[in-house]
Amino acid sequence: MPNWVSVLEEINKCQPSPNRELEAVDIVRRRYLLKLHEKTKRNIIAYYSGWLQVGNAVGTDLNDMDINGFMTTIHGLDCTQGLDLILHTPGGSISATEQIVYYLKSKFGNDVRAVIPQIAMSAGTMISCSCKQILMGRQSCLGPFDPQIYGVSAMRVQEEFNKAVEEAKKEPASIPYWQVIIGKYHPTFLNSCKLACDRAKHLVTQWLSTNMFNDKRESLKISRNIVNNFNKIGHKLDHDRHVSISECENFGLKILRLEDDQELQDLVLTVHHTFMHTFSNVPLVKAIENHKGVGMFLSKRS
Repeated sequence: MPNWVSVLEEINKCQPSPNRELEAVDIVRRRYLLKLHEKTKRNIIAYYSGWLQVGNAVGTDLNDMDINGFMTTIHGLDCTQGLDLILHTPGGSISATEQIVYYLKSKFGNDVRAVIPQIAMSAGTMISCSCKQILMGRQSCLGPFDPQIYGVSAMRVQEEFNKAVEEAKKEPASIPYWQVIIGKYHPTFLNSCKLACDRAKHLVTQWLSTNMFNDKRESLKISRNIVNNFNKIGHKLDHDRHVSISECENFGLKILRLEDDQELQDLVLTVHHTFMHTFSNVPLVKAIENHKGVGMFLSKRS
């Protein structure tokens, strides 16, 4: 299996294009995106955020700008080949997520698979659940559905407010403390958070029941159970809790283990490492690229 070091060695041995339109890391990355397409015979689009490298820089979240990257990378593809969508993201806007999912469905129908080399949290998990199957390895993880409102966790806001109400009832002396915190909420903020959480549950339940489990008699029941399992983790444990492949299987999601196909696993992880090296060498916050080398790359703002 290729590792971080061996991929870097291959990049270092590769020469940039004569006019330097493509650096060595670009050549190697695109080489393996194409090899992955040749292996699966399906369209490949990689959606990568650079949040692990640049932190919470503007643009690392899943947002409304991303639809432009998907439009760019889908243009000219043979949509009858389906799509394998490689996801690496901390999550983001629920509205942007909904738009992306419906756009992908309008182009590929239900023939989309999510590929998770490492992490797809929050909105990334929602997109994964809209697909017919999720490809994961032992190192891969999803996370609770946790919509962001103005960059703040909607689930955490609700929990904080409920805690304030409970403590104020038990210990009135704590009211001034909570007034300072709750007083920072702008009007309708709490209701917006509740609506966002309810909307996330509804959307994922709908997407699961009409795609991944559309062949099951009790598709709605199965889908609701999966959504509840993810939400329990978010409420009882932690919102950035990483949900492993085994837990995803136990929840009932249709998972294809990358380890079951060594060639496929090697290609997916090599693509992943090339993107990680790309973000390490270039100040990017986002990269969306297909197997034909067409993509949209967003640089970090200075």
